[in-house]
Amino acid sequence: MNAQKISGQAHGVSDAEARDIVETARAAVDAARVETRRYFRGGALETTSKLAEGFDPVTVADRAAETAMREIISARRPDDAILGEEFPVREGTSGLTWVLDPIDGTRGYISGTPTWGVLLAVRNADAALFGIVDQPYIGERFEGGFGLAEVTGPLGTAPLGTRATHTLDEAVIFTTFPEVGSKEEGVAFHDLASRCKLTRYGMDCYAYALLAAGQVDLVVEAGLNSYDILGPLAVIEAAGGVVTDWKGNSAMEGGRVLAAANKDIHAAALERLSQA
Repeated sequence: MNAQKISGQAHGVSDAEARDIVETARAAVDAARVETRRYFRGGALETTSKLAEGFDPVTVADRAAETAMREIISARRPDDAILGEEFPVREGTSGLTWVLDPIDGTRGYISGTPTWGVLLAVRNADAALFGIVDQPYIGERFEGGFGLAEVTGPLGTAPLGTRATHTLDEAVIFTTFPEVGSKEEGVAFHDLASRCKLTRYGMDCYAYALLAAGQVDLVVEAGLNSYDILGPLAVIEAAGGVVTDWKGNSAMEGGRVLAAANKDIHAAALERLSQA
């Protein structure tokens, strides 16, 4: 990828610092690729649940991948904060926070499906400045922010760009429902999905990557944390899409999330979801 394209001016960051952030992010995700590939489809995997009731899995691969990312970020950017899914927050002084989800879609990971991913974002108080959605097994990496909106994978490097679908009856919608979300949230989702052309389920973070790549139009989720959405949010916004909560407000802290290919399809979906 062309480092000359990287610019931090839109966020008040120097181009040199923007390049350092991008290079650090890539190095951290490269390290997570090694750890996640090490354990994927490798037979019996040490897995525990974060919940006393129900099943919210975490594996040795989650912890190893986050540890690897944290070590690189801490060495290269010691003044930045780190917020990850598996370990306590590391405070910083720079005003920037690295937000990490070492394996988004652990249920898919332990099942052997290739729809999980490594998520990374860099944020300040107001915005996600840069994000990565990485699929180590397939070898695809989606990047967005600081002037970048690209996917690199087995077919080379290509620009990201969302679709121009304007009406729900032409839309392709993705979600993890009915597994995730309350009964009421599920009803709201199915009301929206019934108005769309095609509904698909259970793609984890890969659904957001497909939206940024111009393959689908809507992704609707609930019960997310900031580390679940900030990486995809940065990539989708860089590709021309819109990400908010179900009321049209910021989705940076997670919760109920609506990701859309453009303002028109976002408005149409929001009209249905905002009644939930």
